[in-house]
Amino acid sequence: MPQHIIQRGNNRCACFTSSKDFSAYIHWLKEYAEKCLVDVHAWVLMTNHVHLLCTPRQPKSISLLMQNLGRRYVQYYNYHHNRTGTLWEGRYKSCLIQEELYLLQVYKYIELNPIRAGMVTEPSEYHWSSYHINALGKHSSLCTPHTEYLNLGATDLQRQHNYRAIFKTNINEKLTAEIRLSLCR
Repeated sequence: MPQHIIQRGNNRCACFTSSKDFSAYIHWLKEYAEKCLVDVHAWVLMTNHVHLLCTPRQPKSISLLMQNLGRRYVQYYNYHHNRTGTLWEGRYKSCLIQEELYLLQVYKYIELNPIRAGMVTEPSEYHWSSYHINALGKHSSLCTPHTEYLNLGATDLQRQHNYRAIFKTNINEKLTAEIRLSLCR
């Protein structure tokens, strides 16, 4: 089953301070997703937290991914920023996603994060998310389309068009609250 994952910087401090940091995290996310057998469907890297939408192909795949990715990125970050200690605020949080009813809304929730944070006015303006892949057709070996995404159309262009249409309506505030609550449990 797909899972929505969030990991925050310790005390909500920045865990990405340069393009090099974002790129390094994406590089290792791709590497460990392949090694740990996890399909990544959507993602956004904010300055102080990360959202991922993933489907594990084996029972412990997500925990292995997050453990390996977290350890590797913290080593990199501490070395390059001349610091020591923890970077992440404890263990990551995750919740299972009901595919038919909820999945595409979680895609949208994740990729609209930079807008809710006031960083951009359109999801296409934010470089560190999967929106460019899912909505605009940018090639990426990191993202694996979920079946529900593939059901949006018979061709890539149809899927991208229909995916962008999902973003034309505001995300329901009740649904946003439910997503946040699910991640806190």
